[in-house]
Amino acid sequence: MKDVINKEHVFNHTIDKVWSAITNADEISTWFLAADFKPEAGYKYTFKSKTDHCEPIFGEVKEANPYKLVYTWIVTGTEAVTTVTWNLVSVENGTKLYLEHSGISKYEGETAIEMFESFNGGWTNCVNRLTDYLKELVNAG
Repeated sequence: MKDVINKEHVFNHTIDKVWSAITNADEISTWFLAADFKPEAGYKYTFKSKTDHCEPIFGEVKEANPYKLVYTWIVTGTEAVTTVTWNLVSVENGTKLYLEHSGISKYEGETAIEMFESFNGGWTNCVNRLTDYLKELVNAG
């Protein structure tokens, strides 16, 4: 059973623009899920779907130091506590994002496999929506 999902993507945007997009509640709510979120260690956040396609997600910010963000990830109705880590690195002409979601084997039995598949596809969609959001942000300004 794979326990860790990793995604990498290079954005043609500054590290500060990408950092803001993944840490600012208003921005997160635009491209991801409705967010009650602050990039402060100890902050207890909530992400809620704008539709009924997923249960609310909650957890606690463990680290928020530019340009690393770490928080626990708990799907409502489950007891497994997993961890999401975002690392940003400046590269020539942009920012490289490293996204990791770990601890998925904490779900029991077949649920772990189902959650891995769901999260893996979900994070791919997330990175794509973040890409689209940043493109729109640049074109709007």
